[in-house]
Parts: sequence; structure tokens; C-alpha cells
Amino acid sequence: MRGSCAAIMVAGLWLVDPGGARAEEAARGGDIPLEEITVAGTTVAGTATPRGIVPAYAGGQVAQGGRLGILGNTETKKSPFSVTSYTEKFIRDRQATTASEALALDPSVRATQTTGAPFDSFYIRGFPANEGTSGEFAFDGIYGVAPSFRVFTDYAERIEVLKGPSAAISGVAPNGGVGGVINIVPKRAGEDLTRFTLDYGSVARGGGQFDVARRYGQNREWGARVVGSLRGGDTPFDRQSETTGVGALALDYQGDRFRAWLYLLAQTDRFDAPLRPFLLRAGVPVPKAPNGRLNLTQPWEYSNIDDRGGLLRTEYDLTDQITLFGDVGGAQTEVERYFASAPTITNLRGDTTTTPQFYDLGVNRLTVDGGLRARFDTGFVRHAFVVQASRYAEDTARRLPPGNGTYLSNIYDPILARTIAPTVIDSRPRLSDSTLTGVSVADTLSVFDERILLTLGVRRQGIEAHNYVSNVGTLASSYDKSATSPLVGIVVRPWDNVSFFGNYIEGLSRGDVAPTTATNSGEILAPYVAHQVEAGVKVDAGTIGGSFSAFQITRPIGELSPQRVFAQTGEQRVSGLEFSVYGEITPQARLLGGLTLLDGVLTKTALAANVGNIPIGVPRVQLNLGAEWDLPGVPGLTLTGAVIYTGRQFVDTGNTQALPDWARLDLGLRYATVIEGRKTTFRANVLNVTGTNYWAGVASFGTFFQGAPRTYLLSMSVDL
Repeated sequence: MRGSCAAIMVAGLWLVDPGGARAEEAARGGDIPLEEITVAGTTVAGTATPRGIVPAYAGGQVAQGGRLGILGNTETKKSPFSVTSYTEKFIRDRQATTASEALALDPSVRATQTTGAPFDSFYIRGFPANEGTSGEFAFDGIYGVAPSFRVFTDYAERIEVLKGPSAAISGVAPNGGVGGVINIVPKRAGEDLTRFTLDYGSVARGGGQFDVARRYGQNREWGARVVGSLRGGDTPFDRQSETTGVGALALDYQGDRFRAWLYLLAQTDRFDAPLRPFLLRAGVPVPKAPNGRLNLTQPWEYSNIDDRGGLLRTEYDLTDQITLFGDVGGAQTEVERYFASAPTITNLRGDTTTTPQFYDLGVNRLTVDGGLRARFDTGFVRHAFVVQASRYAEDTARRLPPGNGTYLSNIYDPILARTIAPTVIDSRPRLSDSTLTGVSVADTLSVFDERILLTLGVRRQGIEAHNYVSNVGTLASSYDKSATSPLVGIVVRPWDNVSFFGNYIEGLSRGDVAPTTATNSGEILAPYVAHQVEAGVKVDAGTIGGSFSAFQITRPIGELSPQRVFAQTGEQRVSGLEFSVYGEITPQARLLGGLTLLDGVLTKTALAANVGNIPIGVPRVQLNLGAEWDLPGVPGLTLTGAVIYTGRQFVDTGNTQALPDWARLDLGLRYATVIEGRKTTFRANVLNVTGTNYWAGVASFGTFFQGAPRTYLLSMSVDL
């Protein structure tokens, strides 16, 4: 068996080695403890293990497919869409503690924040995601369960990215994202596991994690997995400390006809002196990026975020061809923070003005869905049919009193300012509420032993929303809209290892929320429709795979006018070419990464002079390339490296202020061995090895973060 190979084919069935752990031991030449091998057959939606996850591809870094909303788990070569699923093994080897860090090698994704910020935000295919108070993360394919601001990887078995608008198959994204969907596949009990991990990061932050999984019963039909972690200490940023805690429980029952999964999740995130994005005063050129460790935020500014969530999923097979399913879940987020939303850079010297504000937010969500999946034949045509109805409800309450003072500083020479006491409002008035309802129908028709697959679907979506006057709670605006979102996808496989695919899909989104910098801050704009067309080819050479696709996405956008009024007056079009590669070059060498070329243009704007300009935050080039090499002569020792490059990005729609392009180099070593019969893995990673100073990325409202400094990560994992 090759080193790090995650699965082998026997008599047409996949014999799965989750994460490639036994294969890594074989590569070291040590004794391999025989464990239960899971046999995964073909489900209605594709190939998946009984734990509901698609097996890993050769090299163990990505999976052989991923979840396509209501279409379920689908093999890459049979999918009419672009989806990448990153494995737990890859996440652990990167020592990525958040979803943002785990997606660092995806060429279609860019984090617009740095590691010292109390939230994760992204651009996917040139469009923003997770930039407001509503979480854009899906949890096991369902919105409304995952944490709102940051997702920690402790409880993630896979982190999947479905690229492009997906309202017809995933429903409306709660915060309006159309560039793609990030789905967290939670850890579940598979083979028995008892793993302890100790980790340390510069400059003085450490902690540990435990991960325990067991199966019980005569047929191992009952499963339980418990994950917990606690980390704390000083980060690489001056005067900053962070404490995080995570607890997750997954219970499941796998009967002959009935199956059920229960997930419970809690996490807390405490920041002192969290990093904030910067605003740039109009007419001021972008100054040179400061040293990444410098921190403008004061020690008395803070962010406290607590998340709780739960999800119950059930399935019942009426017959061998018909399955009923139903899900219910929800989450609660509590935020208390005191800092400036975005310090303003006032000149090329890097002088800043900062007005901290107290911010108290509560978000409650409830999601329910149910439906039916069926397999049947009509003549020589095979069908995989699904119908689903869903309801998502969210309400938020917030108090955001005005700032009580301002302090001056400089990005190159931050000052320690006196404490500014916050203005306090006792009540927390309602801010907004929304209800998203939908009914979806989809059918995948296949012929000639799945050499040709045609997916047709439609979703009728309703969006009802109310917005209330900030700090007052009286109704300010409301709407009740509905629309129909279609999808068409086709896959043609002239050879088993080559797939040509194409799709047309629409994304219906709740309107943007006006940012805090707008005079109508908090107002919800009317919903809008995005359109995507995409075509490409996927190749699987057995141990190495890749894809090429061309796409175009068009959607309306909200704009901040010169009078700082936020309104839906623009339209943005992004065309792109995506190249990706993954898998094993040789049994000792692995690749993961790709290249995305973007051509973004503003086709409509409030100011006629901006028509034809490049949208905020859309670079021309995004390049990611990661590699691993098992060093000869030292069994178990692996050298890792990654290069991440982002082209120039504009901060304003007038294209007068631009962040320069930047590149980052990451290096690492991993040593897997057996100590007293226990599998033990040591990892050492250095992010931003050269200590490059750079501006990390631009959010849709023109704010931008400094890049993180050189960061050292160490860990040791032991399987008992």
C-alpha cells in the first residue's frame, strides 16, 4: 500500500482508510495494528461511508467528492458543479484552528481578515461571504447551526467548498453570499479513537484537545464522539491575547431502516486587543503595510463571543428505493465587545483616528426541513429524485451606543491610549428578523452506466424580513418577496477518468445589510438574484487529479454612495478560469493547490464614471500551491511547503486606491512514529516564513486587514 493512500478498490468496493493513518504507518515500515475496515457502497446521492462522508482521495488531503446541497454526497467525477472537500488529516497537518486557516490553499477562496481578528470572512470567486451578523457557514449541509463569526476546526471531519451560487440546492444563504457555500461536515463516530493533542503557537499561546470516538451494540449501530479543546495565551500580535474553548458531542444510531444523528456544539472565544480592519480616507493612497505584529487596538478593547448549536437529523427507508428524512436544529450567538469597527487611516504617513463603541448582539436561529429521496428507473433512464421543504428563522437584537471618545495613533508606531469608558444603553432592542422558506425539487437522470448525467432542479423561495431602528427597536422597513431559482447541470464521461461538465444556476439572496459606516446602518436591502454559467473538465489519473473550469457570475450589489447611504444601485460581473490539482505525484510526494484568474467588472454603479471599473476586493490572480515530500532515509518524516499569492485589489469602486499584490511562504515538518505502541505525530509549521509585510485582503465595504507576521506552530498528537 502506498504511503498516505486513503482507499483501495477491491471487487468494485472502496475499502476506506479514513485519513490514511494505516498507510502512513506502512510508509514508516512499522507494524500496522489491524483495525476494522469500513466498506462503503453507493448511496442515492453517491459514494459515501456509513458515517456519511466521501472517502479521501490519494494523498489524504481532499475527498473524492462532497455535498451538493439537497443532492447529497456526490463523487467529483459525477458532479456538475465545482466542489472541494478538505479532510481532517489535511486540517490537522496544517495545524489550522479555524475554517479560514483550513481554506488557505483553495485557489477560489481568500480570507479577508487576519488570524488576530474575532471573525472569519471570505471572498469566493470574487464575491464576499460571512461579512455580517448572520453565519454563512452550513453545518452538515444546513444553515442556522454553525457558529456565526468563527468556525473552529476541532469538530470538523471535512470542510467543503461548493463554488458558485447555490440557492436551488442549498437554499438562500442567510447573509446573502453568492460566490459559494462553505459546509462543515461534523465529526462522527467511525472506528474507535482516543486521541490527545498538545499544541503551541507563537508567541506564548498553547492548549490541548481530546477526541474520543466509540461504537456500541451488537452490530455497532450506536456511536458517540466527544471533542473538546482549551487554548489560551499571547498571540503573535502586540498586546493581544486570546482564550478559546470548544465542546462538541455527536451521537448516532444506524439501524437497518432508521438512522439518526444528534450534534451538540458549544464554543467560546475571548479576545483582548483584537485586530480590526482599516478604513482609508477618500483621496489618500494606500500606505505601505506595517509590520504584521504591530497592533493598533488598545489592551482595554475586547471581544467576547459565545455560540451554542444543535442539530437532529433522521432518515427512514420506506423501501429500498424510497427514503424519508427530517431535520431540526438551531443556534444562539451572544456577542459583547468594545472596540472600533474600523479605524480610519487619514494620510500616507499612516496616522489613524479610532472611536471605540460598545456592541452587544444576540442572534437566535431555528431551522427545520424534511423531504423524500427516491431511486427509480423509467426505461433505460435511472433517476435520483429528491423533494425538500425547509424553513429558516432568525432574529437579532443589538445595542450599539455612540462612541464616547476618540484616540489618535499610527499604524507604524501604535500608541497606548488612556481608557475611554463606553457609553452604556441598558436595553438591547430588536434589530432585525427574517424567515426564509423554500420548496425544492431535483432529479438526476443518468444513462449508459452513468456516462451521462443530467441534473434538473427548481426551488421556490420566500424571504420575509423586518428591519428595526438601531437602538430603538421600532419597525423601519420590511419586505415579503418570493422567487423561483432553477438549476441545470450536465456531466458527460466519455472515459471513466474524464468528465466534462456544465451548469446554469441562480442564487437568490437576502439583501445586504448596510454597514456601520453608512448613514442607514443596519438597513436590509431587498433580495437579489445572481446568475452563474460554468463549464469545465475533471480528470482523475488514479493517484492524481485535477480540474479546469470557466465561469461567469452576475449579481446586483449594494453600494455606499458619496453621501454614505447604502443602497442596491450596482451590478457586478466576475468571469474566471480555475485550475486545480490534488493527489500523489509519487507515493512519496503530494500536491494540492491551483490557480484562479478573475476578470471582475462593475456593469452598473451609482456613479456613471465607475462603470467598467474593477469591483472592490477582486484580484486578477489567485495562486495557491502546497506540496509534501516524504524524506528518504527517515521513515515517517515529511517536509511540507506552500506558496500563496494574491494580485492587486482595489479598495474603492473608483479604482483610485489599491492594495499591492503579495505572496506568502509557509514551511513545515511532520514526523509520524510509534512510541510504546502508540501512534504519535509531531508537527512544526512556520507561516509567513520570510516575515513579509502585506495587506491581507479587502472586504466588500472597502475595509482591509494587515497580514499576519511570521508565526510558529508546534503540536504533538498521541492515539491511545
